[in-house]
Amino acid sequence: MARVTACTNQKGGVGKTTTVINLAAYLALSGTRTLVIDLDPQGNASTGLGADRRTPGTIYDALIDRVAISEIARPTAIPGLDLAPATPKLAGAEIELVGMPAREHRLAASLAEVDERYDRVLVDCPPSLGLLTVNALTAADGVLIPIQAEYYAMEGLGNLVNTIRLVRGSLNPRLEIEGVVITMFDRRTRLSAQVADEVRRHLDGTVYDTVVPRSVRLSEAPSHGLPIALYDPSSRGAFAYQALAAEVAARG
Repeated sequence: MARVTACTNQKGGVGKTTTVINLAAYLALSGTRTLVIDLDPQGNASTGLGADRRTPGTIYDALIDRVAISEIARPTAIPGLDLAPATPKLAGAEIELVGMPAREHRLAASLAEVDERYDRVLVDCPPSLGLLTVNALTAADGVLIPIQAEYYAMEGLGNLVNTIRLVRGSLNPRLEIEGVVITMFDRRTRLSAQVADEVRRHLDGTVYDTVVPRSVRLSEAPSHGLPIALYDPSSRGAFAYQALAAEVAARG
């Protein structure tokens, strides 16, 4: 069965979408059949993987109208990497889901028919703890939490961990914290090292060894609709995400 990972942190600007795009790209390049589900109405993972927002068939249709994900998934520039895209229309799903039966299980039900097509599914969650994120957590086997190496890194983390605990207790008993990745690390500053040490102290055993550096090339790549593996494979950011993909694969 495909392993489903929800990438989430309700604090915005932590490198969540960048992590989903580039981790997925390197997993696919290593031979892992991978699907990215863009569950953020901003649609940044979609544009970052080169999707045209005008193309019909998005994750909104899967959640609200029960359209099969296999009908909306489309190939990307990376062989073996598919995308279930999002558009701003997805923002309305938060309201529409409220009155629906089994509203927290809509994504899980949609994923049931893709298990044999993919080895890994990465879900890019919105920067909130609303119904879309709860759907991702209910469908997921594990949670990947990006934390930026900056002053407010731990802000709100307690709320996220509590939400994971609540979902595990009432909706998805198999849910676990799969790993924590430190992003936007600046080796020139003492602060980055201090934050990394604090994160490892608080979340001992779940933090990946790989840290993702602050990188202009990583910031530029989405504007070209490409993961860093295609945009600049010799950059520091590319090496970091390649190493992270190897760690993720090794943990299973």
